[in-house]
Amino acid sequence: MANHKSALKRIRSNDVKRIRNKYQHKSTRTAIKNLKLAEKAEAEKMLPNVLGMVDKLAKNNIIHKNKAGHLKSKLTKFVNAL
Repeated sequence: MANHKSALKRIRSNDVKRIRNKYQHKSTRTAIKNLKLAEKAEAEKMLPNVLGMVDKLAKNNIIHKNKAGHLKSKLTKFVNAL
């Protein structure tokens, strides 16, 4: 257990950040799943929003930037092929 005030605060802030990151990551995965299940017209409307969510995850270092690029490419190809 931490002994210093600053270490205790760090533990609290890390918990808050972990929960926020988990929420954002799970929300993005759900949006990707919904995009894959959608019809073509609806998927085209959803695509910019989902790509923005993926970019935000990469910007905040929740996922790696190369993974974000891979996901964006894969989703764009998927929607274009519908």
